[in-house]
Amino acid sequence: MYTANASRYGTMTYRRCGRSGLKLPEVSLGLWLNFGHAATEQNARDMLTAAFDLGVTHFDIANNYGPPPGAAESIFGRIFRSDLAPYRDELIISSKAGFGMWPGPYGDHGSRKYLVASCDASLKRTGLDYFDIFYHHRPDPETPLEETMAALDYIVRSGKALYIGISNYYDAEQARAAYKILAGLGTPCLIHQPAYSILSRRPEEGLLEASEEYGVGVICFSPLAGGRLTDRYLGGIPADSRAAGPAPFLKTDDITPELLAALRGLKELAAQRSQTLAQMALAWVLRSQTVTSALIGASRASQIEECVKAAGSAGFSDEELKRIDALISPHNKK
Repeated sequence: MYTANASRYGTMTYRRCGRSGLKLPEVSLGLWLNFGHAATEQNARDMLTAAFDLGVTHFDIANNYGPPPGAAESIFGRIFRSDLAPYRDELIISSKAGFGMWPGPYGDHGSRKYLVASCDASLKRTGLDYFDIFYHHRPDPETPLEETMAALDYIVRSGKALYIGISNYYDAEQARAAYKILAGLGTPCLIHQPAYSILSRRPEEGLLEASEEYGVGVICFSPLAGGRLTDRYLGGIPADSRAAGPAPFLKTDDITPELLAALRGLKELAAQRSQTLAQMALAWVLRSQTVTSALIGASRASQIEECVKAAGSAGFSDEELKRIDALISPHNKK
């Protein structure tokens, strides 16, 4: 039986999530891609326990994470029961629904039918009594926003989740509308999960401002841009990397000569800050007080150990920020 590190809260920094009473670690762990059937369960266990030993109390899943869909929740559930169950009250466990899970008209998107059924199925796969956070994973253009938000409100009121959030609502006015509906229902939105990194700035187009206005915390996924903001690709594309594999959001064509030149400049700046490129990239998203946490993915425990060292180091000088922006041309931004 796993026994957690007694000093696990000694170095991690925790931030209050928006205007809520909940705090999250500055670095959280996402369970996408490396918690599917192709991964070994022992490695998944090693990553989860190593993260918790380092003060990472937040684990983020979704119903479609794997592959195949549902695998990450099932694997997490087995490891939770064997190792982490005694620490349930110290953990923040989130899941999401919004992508296709089963055939027919009720297995996708944002209807009340789909969201409630998805939450129930996710609880069954993980073996949990409740989620700490349950998200709508993406906007649904065909379902009224009021229905989707009311379903999230119901999920909280029925005891299936403690808090709710939304993800990938990049349009600031749509996010504001969702926040307003939830506030009116009496279940305020706790958190928004967008992609945000040095290479991906879409949340700066009004979303961060809207979230701050409504007191909603922001947790950034892909803060390392699928591994591009690490040393991983500076010497070429490794055979076991995401860019060389089937990952849908990173291809070999994304590793351009222009990007590599920028990454080498960023690495030089990171070294001047006594950080790795990954640590500086995490510190960059955490420089904003609207951002509660950076959500990392990992394929081995050593990557988590490197990343958590970025916690508490979010300060940048104006000159450093200007250098970063100068290195990242519009060609490299999304």
